[in-house]
Parts: sequence; structure tokens; C-alpha cells
Amino acid sequence: MADRPLTLMAVHAHPDDEATGTGGVLAQYAAEGIRTVLVTCTDGGCGDAPGGVKPGDPGHDPVAVALMRRQELEASCDVLKVSDLEMLDYADSGMMGWSSNDAPGSFWHTPVEEGAARLAELMRHYRPDVVVTYDENGFYGHPDHIQAHRITMAALERTTLTPKVYWTTAPRSMMQRFGETMREFHPDMPEPDPAEAAAMAEIGLPDDEITTWVDTTAFSGQKYDALAAHASQGENIFFLKMGKERFGELMGMETFVRVKDTTGAAVPENDLFAGLR
Repeated sequence: MADRPLTLMAVHAHPDDEATGTGGVLAQYAAEGIRTVLVTCTDGGCGDAPGGVKPGDPGHDPVAVALMRRQELEASCDVLKVSDLEMLDYADSGMMGWSSNDAPGSFWHTPVEEGAARLAELMRHYRPDVVVTYDENGFYGHPDHIQAHRITMAALERTTLTPKVYWTTAPRSMMQRFGETMREFHPDMPEPDPAEAAAMAEIGLPDDEITTWVDTTAFSGQKYDALAAHASQGENIFFLKMGKERFGELMGMETFVRVKDTTGAAVPENDLFAGLR
């Protein structure tokens, strides 16, 4: 590997996903001289329009939203010092069950092998040593996250590469703290119904099932600023209301499950590149 830098490839579904789940590792590894490649699969056109206008409401223009979110994504990448940004530019599929799931050109409607072939070409070009994406359920069941998982795993099978492969996750202890913090900032927030509460309880993993804990607290300021670059998206406002210090306390540790490895590095580990340097 002397003729090329160590390389991390993160495969995400939408603009802003890179900041929420992997902003810390992208910033940290870039600072360590590792090449960081971000692949964003969709254009984000089902996100909020300016003023919080939702998809399907009057004034929501998916083309204009996609352009705005591309600009926000580029600003986020500048903050995180991402080396290379690749956009697959599939249409955002929206939440599970939306009519946009089956729209021509939507990511969810695209055959897995088509997306995998395009991603495999990028993998052959960048030759990542570490690949990060979502688990089979896309962490919380979003169709584009699930599809990003599917094309990533299928793309790896199309290549002869043997990177370490990780799926993003969250420890249940952190999810509990996250819920407590949300209630602190929104004391009037209604309690979820039993079915919703049960679904939320299944997000993430028990702490002892997480293989990789990367403390990126020193880079949480960059992660916060990267998320702020996506300020058009209302779901990010909660994080930004915390301020950088509280944000770092809650979001400074990034956690993963290692699913492919040829290094034999012991787990639990605190470095995605353990065994590679």
C-alpha cells in the first residue's frame, strides 16, 4: 500500500447522512492523512424545501430541493475535509410507503444490480481499505438506507477487494440518553404510542454487541458544523439547538459493527483501521 494512501469509503443514502452517522470519523481520518471518499446515493429531493415545506405540499419542488441539498452537501464535505465526493444521483425515494418509492428513477425502484455495478466501479477506482454503510434495515427502516446497504454488499461481491466492512449502529445506552435529551429540550413532547415505542426500542444494538467504538469527540465541532451546513432540513434543528458542547457529549462517540475483516484485529476496537497500520 506504499503507493497509495489508506482509504475510507462511506456509502450513504442522502445529503446530511454523512454528518449524522460518520461526520466524526470522516473528519478524524482526514486529519490523519487518510483519503476519505463519500458516496451519496440519492439527490435528497424528498427533503424539506426552504421554510420547512414538506414533500407533496404546495411550493415543494424536488428539483430545486435537490440542487439546494447538493450545495449543502458540498459545504458539509468542505467542513469535514472529505477528499472525494461521488454522487450516484438517484431520485430520493422518500419514507417507506410513500408513492415516491416506486417512481421511475427512484433509488428504491432501481434494481440492486444496477446500483451495485456503478458502486463497484467506484470501489475499483478508489480501492478502499475500509467501507462503511448501513445494516440490512438501514438502521431505522428507511428504504434508501436499506438500498444503500444492498448495493454496497452486492458491489463488494463484484470486486476482488477485501476491505474491512462496517455497518453503522448505535448502542442502546446512547439511544436512551438521546431520548432523555430530546425530552429535556422538548418537555411538551407527547409520549409515543406503544407500537412506536417498541419500534424505537429495537433501533441500535445492545452495547456488548458493538465491535467498534471510535471516540471522535475532538472532531465533534466539525461534525456539528457539517450538520449545520444542512440547516434546511428540519430534523437537524434538534441537534443544532444543543450547542456544540452538549452535541459533542451526546454525538462524539461513533459506533459500528464489523462484518468483514481479513486483518484479525481484536474486537472490541477503537479504530476502523486497526490491523491496517
